[in-house]
Amino acid sequence: MLLARVIGHVVATQKEAAMTGQKLLLLRPLVVDDSSPVQLKPAGNTVVAVDPLGAGEGETVMFCQGSSARQAQGMQSLPVDAVIVGIVDTVEVQRQTVHPRAAEKK
Repeated sequence: MLLARVIGHVVATQKEAAMTGQKLLLLRPLVVDDSSPVQLKPAGNTVVAVDPLGAGEGETVMFCQGSSARQAQGMQSLPVDAVIVGIVDTVEVQRQTVHPRAAEKK
């Protein structure tokens, strides 16, 4: 699983029929900042992921890619490469909270 911030949503009016009704979000993957391990920083390419959980823009989420994504509940028959599997409340690194969910609400 990977961490990411929801940075937007994707609308596709023409898509595989099995994808009808699936919410698609745009994610920016996050990693622990090497220069300041008590912070998360954006890294990597943006990802389009199916969102069965109802995450919102600005929230931090956990997501799976590849064959792991298709093992998530309800995704087995869908042509997906990434799916959100959790909405993150907190992340702790070296016993310090680097991501409190409450900070997203500001």
